[in-house]
Order: sequence, then C-alpha cells, then structure tokens
Amino acid sequence: MNSQKLLTKVAAMLLLSLASIGTVTAEEGQLEVSADTFSCIRDMTRVRGFYVDNLKGDLDATLAVANSETGGIYPPGSVVQLVPGEVMIKHEEGYSPATKGWEFFELDVSEEGSEIRKRGFVDVVNRFGGNCFGCHIQAKPQWDMICEDTHGCETIPITKQVIDLIQRTDPRCKDNEELSASESYELFKLKLKVEVGTAIGTVKEMM
Repeated sequence: MNSQKLLTKVAAMLLLSLASIGTVTAEEGQLEVSADTFSCIRDMTRVRGFYVDNLKGDLDATLAVANSETGGIYPPGSVVQLVPGEVMIKHEEGYSPATKGWEFFELDVSEEGSEIRKRGFVDVVNRFGGNCFGCHIQAKPQWDMICEDTHGCETIPITKQVIDLIQRTDPRCKDNEELSASESYELFKLKLKVEVGTAIGTVKEMM
C-alpha cells in the first residue's frame, strides 16, 4: 500500500470516529429530504458530466462553486448527482462535520418515481460494496468532497459514454429518446453488472 492510500485510509478512520461526536440534531441543521425530493436527473442543471440543484432555492450559489476552476464550499441545500441512483445533499453548516455536511443517498428509480434504498453520512455502501464517504473523502480539500477526474478520487470503472447513457435513460424522465442497438446492448450489460453487484452486496449485509 503506497503512502497516499495509507494516509487516505487513516483520515477516513479518524473522521469516522468523529462522526458521532460532532453531529447536531436534525432540527438544527438537517434538511428535510424524502423520496419525493428526487425526480428526473435531467430536470437539474448540467455542469460538465454531472447535475446540480439546490433545495433551498440558491442554485446560483451552487453553480458558482460547481463551475469554479479553483473549487469552493458548496452552500447548504446543494444537490450533486452523477447517475440517477446515487445522490449527495449538503446540509446546514455544522451538521455532520465528518462529511462536511454531505449526506449520501442510494436510490431505486423507476417510472413510478424514486425510493430511498439507503441514506446516511459515513456508512452508506453502494450496490457494488463501495463506501460513498470512503470514495469522496479522497477529493482534495478545495473540491468539497466532489469527485471528478482531477480531484484526487479513485477513478470509477465506468466510461463517460456509459455515464451519459445512464443519464439519458433515467426511467423517471418523460422525454427519453429511443436507443440504438449498440446503446441498448451496453445498457443491458450494465444492468447485469448492477444486478450481480446488488446480489453480492445483499449477501455481505447478511453475513
């Protein structure tokens, strides 16, 4: 294990230990979020390859940070989403210092809408067994835990083309275009991987 990865793991462990100490009550800093909060990813505002919104109506402040070439701290209410099934939401300052106010959500999405599969701060594990916090804590400080190609996070094993395909086929959206044969095949392969990943994750949770 190289020194960079060792430092990342040590930092994550330290922040995990602080999570239960530095969290204030929901009334003081946690935004109200339910399944109805989430809808078609493309209804949000696109920034490069991901989408953003702000639950407090301060989209301009969120966009200012998202578009900044030097980074910044996202304002409370910020929503950041790369794919329909995973979301980050920024709570009020002081809420969950370990995650810098970010709460992680894993969703089940369908034509009927969204269901929250998992939500939390340092302990949300996605379908493939990856800890959301463990990934995003690797981002360099100026990027406020948001991962992009040059932000310090490990590269995810999905190409930008596949990410774009996932975004274009969000089942909650009403304006999805018909896919080509090759695109349909790529989506089929991806769904198989998700199903396998979900099954493995479920087995791990039962052990």
